[in-house]
Amino acid sequence: MLKILKNLKNSFWAVVLIIILLIVQAQADLRLPDFTSRIVNVGIQTGGIETAAPYIISKEDMENVLMFSEDDDKILENYTLVSESPSKEQEKILEDYLGKDYNIEPETLYVINDIDSEQEDELSSIMAGPLMELSTVTNEDTANQIKESFIANVPERQKEALENMSLLDILKSMPEEQRNEVLGEFTGKIDEMQDSIKEQAAVTEVSNIYKNIGVDTDKIQNNYILSQGLQMLGIALISMVSAITIMLLSARVAAKLGRTLREKVFKKVLSFSTGELNQFSTASLITRSTNDVQQIQMLISILFRVVVYAPIIGIGGFIKVLTNSDSSMAWIIGIAIVGVLFVVATLFIVAMPKFRKLQELTDKLNLVSREILSGLQVIRAFNTEKKEEKRFDGANKDLMKTNVFVNRAMSIMMPALMLIMNAIMVLIIWVGGHNVDQGVMQVGDMMAFIQYTMQIVMAFLMISMISIMLPRASVSANRINEVLETEPAIKDKKETKKFDPNKKGLVEFKNVSFRYPDADTEILEDINFTAEPGKTTAIIGSTGSGKSTVVNLIPRFYDVTGGELRIDGVNVKDVSQKELRDIIGFVPQKGLLFSGTIESNIKYADDNMSDERMYKAAEIAQATEFIETKEKKYQDPIAQGGSNVSGGQRQRISIARALAKDPEIFVFDDSFSALDLKTDAALREALSKITKDKTVIIVAQRISTILNADQIIVLEEGKVVGIGTHDELMKNNETYRQIALSQLSEEELNGKGGN
Repeated sequence: MLKILKNLKNSFWAVVLIIILLIVQAQADLRLPDFTSRIVNVGIQTGGIETAAPYIISKEDMENVLMFSEDDDKILENYTLVSESPSKEQEKILEDYLGKDYNIEPETLYVINDIDSEQEDELSSIMAGPLMELSTVTNEDTANQIKESFIANVPERQKEALENMSLLDILKSMPEEQRNEVLGEFTGKIDEMQDSIKEQAAVTEVSNIYKNIGVDTDKIQNNYILSQGLQMLGIALISMVSAITIMLLSARVAAKLGRTLREKVFKKVLSFSTGELNQFSTASLITRSTNDVQQIQMLISILFRVVVYAPIIGIGGFIKVLTNSDSSMAWIIGIAIVGVLFVVATLFIVAMPKFRKLQELTDKLNLVSREILSGLQVIRAFNTEKKEEKRFDGANKDLMKTNVFVNRAMSIMMPALMLIMNAIMVLIIWVGGHNVDQGVMQVGDMMAFIQYTMQIVMAFLMISMISIMLPRASVSANRINEVLETEPAIKDKKETKKFDPNKKGLVEFKNVSFRYPDADTEILEDINFTAEPGKTTAIIGSTGSGKSTVVNLIPRFYDVTGGELRIDGVNVKDVSQKELRDIIGFVPQKGLLFSGTIESNIKYADDNMSDERMYKAAEIAQATEFIETKEKKYQDPIAQGGSNVSGGQRQRISIARALAKDPEIFVFDDSFSALDLKTDAALREALSKITKDKTVIIVAQRISTILNADQIIVLEEGKVVGIGTHDELMKNNETYRQIALSQLSEEELNGKGGN
């Protein structure tokens, strides 16, 4: 898989941008639960007041707070009593809280000094306890209980005076030790509370302090919720824009990788010799360049989100849980992760063996489909449609069953994971609800914990999803690498030679032998002959004698395994394949045409070829007679493979294609077999006029095609058993004589009746 990912270097900057955006999105998503927590804890529960250290407080309330504090000096050093001429900083605070038209008596208000966040947190922590105690004694119910408890122990003559005093006034008049003793029963639990709970409760008293001096606390609350809400929306917008951009870039990178892989596979296949093409079936190569590439493309489109985003969210969310909320519920996250991993591991074990089988069955279905469609005429001729339908249905059902099994297994995953997520949410609410009830956790913290837990679970879910997709994509990657890493048996040397211009068109077989890869026996043995320019060399023999194999060696479709094949005086292994094939006009045994027009097929070697050259080639190939009958002449469409023209017409267009190239050497591999005798004779006669300085090599089954050849090579079981003219071979070669007499009578042969 890593070898495939190396192809992403063409999208390097896009990948870098995706990673940066994923980090931005992850950071934004991790901040959102904090805003939820603050809006609930501060905006709703404490009226938008963030700290237990009031920014502005009356002198009277400050004295009340200090009455319950042991750190009077630390508190007072952070406040300044407002004079008749407040400083700019004090002026701003007064305007923010009391409005621009405020009117206060000098030295009646304390304003907080310009302190940093750490000092403010420390001050809030110091004032939280005293404020809670002040809140306790100013609460009507609690104050009455404390007052009744205290009055019950005093003499009757003092009760009447004390009943008319407020509890706060009574406490002020007491010595400190007596005051602590009286309040101990009611305020003893305050020290046991968590600092966050203590500060939140103390903030309620700060709200009362603000109200005492005329501060609009509703405005504070609304401003806080609006501020936090807008920030939250801004961060959510950043996350959304990042996510959309990431999806667009990921899709582009994945598509570009898919294009690169298809291009590489295609170029590699074009470099294959016939031996490598036989190693991979055509159906398999098609599957590898389409379906397998598609699997990798799908993986890449989400891979970055998992590799970059999921770990940041998972680890970051866990750190946030431990630092920003109650870590006592962290065990719930552990249960969630174990549950997710159990479901995914089970499905992984069940579905994994099926992924490779899916690709193999897709290969099989493509193979069967291609074979049936290619052989449709034969199937109809033998009336075996039902048999082939059953064969296709078998391959189709095998693929369907495997697909259904995998899809069913995968379809179980999401409901199971959703069940786990919902169960975890219920567990968090149940445990968190108890903590809130006991005063050890705030509602906003519980809500943030739920969000963090869902983020962590989703991160593991994404990693689990990639672990399911990765095996199938890995199988596809291996199949693509098999093609890309297969070295062609036929390739150019680093330093190639040039053809000898003095031996132009000369083809020399010197002790040539050949065997197919992994074959035990030689297909060709000790082949020796020379084809000269200006002469026609014919090759004939019984079926399986090696005729086509001999001519396939000339353009290096195969390499000789023994001996030497020289063209233009140079060993074909020492020249580049392009230069070699540029001088050869090869007409294969099966005339293959490409989808397009008659013109595009004849001009296949050179799109810029002149029309006159095309017309001349078509005329020599005896193709003009049927082309002129077409409605659009040379612009008449040709279907894929030439399926909309007859076999003879296909052969004539194929011959015209080779003639139009005007090469040094013509190789006709039984290319006249579909032509009638009249057309065959006319074509050979026209061909002889333009090949006086060309080398012509013809493989033929019909004796009539080669009667006038300058040299006839007779093959039998891969060996040359005769070389000579028609007359010489009729006299001296029994193999040739038998082939000739099986096709023509003695009189026709003696009179060269095929001509």
